[in-house]
Amino acid sequence: MANITAAMVKELREISGAGMMDCKKALTECDGNMDAALEALKKSGAAKMEKKASRIAAEGICRVAVDGNKGVVAEVNSETDFVAKNEVFQEFVQDVANKALASGLNGGKNGEDVETLMENGLKDEIAEKTLKIGEKLSFRRFAKVEADTVVSYIHGGGKIGVLVAANGATDDAAKEALANIAMQIAAMNPQYVARNEISDAELAKIREITVDSALNDPASLPKPIQNELYAKVEGEKLFSDEDLAILAEKKNDKYLYNFLSKEAIAKLAELAMANKAAYVENKIFAGLVEGRVSKQLKDLVLMDQTYVKAEDGKQAVAKYLESVNKALVVAKFVRFEVGEGMEKKNEDFAAEVAAQLG
Repeated sequence: MANITAAMVKELREISGAGMMDCKKALTECDGNMDAALEALKKSGAAKMEKKASRIAAEGICRVAVDGNKGVVAEVNSETDFVAKNEVFQEFVQDVANKALASGLNGGKNGEDVETLMENGLKDEIAEKTLKIGEKLSFRRFAKVEADTVVSYIHGGGKIGVLVAANGATDDAAKEALANIAMQIAAMNPQYVARNEISDAELAKIREITVDSALNDPASLPKPIQNELYAKVEGEKLFSDEDLAILAEKKNDKYLYNFLSKEAIAKLAELAMANKAAYVENKIFAGLVEGRVSKQLKDLVLMDQTYVKAEDGKQAVAKYLESVNKALVVAKFVRFEVGEGMEKKNEDFAAEVAAQLG
């Protein structure tokens, strides 16, 4: 059994938005496996803020380098935001992006190409800049794209760097459209270009999490399923007398769950999960699940997202690009957000001053 530390609980809490005890329980049940614990929280409904999974947790900037139909985005980290705004540091990061592009390397999924660049002289440059700037600097990652047309976008002074590569058109209209898409990517953070990029395994995982989270939230279940659960509770007297009285009086009241105890709601969720196999085959429940999955995919898939500049507020990104040029197809995009997935050092200046004063 893994030793569950306070730091582990804190990390999971920041990622998921769930309560401290929920996080500790999930980590304990998953033997300290952070990914498994996060998935368990999603299924139980305890993870309230999934989008926090990519929160910024380190300082630095991104810079891009584009040459014709090729482009690179690179991220270099610093210890403080103050240094990230330093002109010497910014020029250095741009130089890193330029060198990465000139190298012809792609970046590598595991950062192996970063190590290659470091060994080819960049390590000495970082050491020199560290001495000059006075903070530890770290070349974290870079990625390369290549297509008929490549456009870039830098947001927030370098906090987010985006590259978009597309085929089928190279004219100014296409470049303007792709620049708009780059801003869309910066703002909406899609994970895929199109749905066909999502593996069957990943899609199955999304659907499984959606099923479990729905069953663990009985208030959101279709009315016929709720009625089945209520009948079982009343028939077997599975609630306290007080909750049974509330259920009898308010079972058709949309505010029922504001009156039931936490224990009663948890019992309904337990009953729903116990009958999971049957509910998955239920057409009404299946429709609810598919609707929620479709909504998630709309957020995850660039082509399915609503175009942020759509005049009618409904036009999808795919339809927007089609209106510009039917031959224009996004082949790939890269979005770097500084510090995503990294733990940020907590600064307590009051405590630091107190410590210095003894």
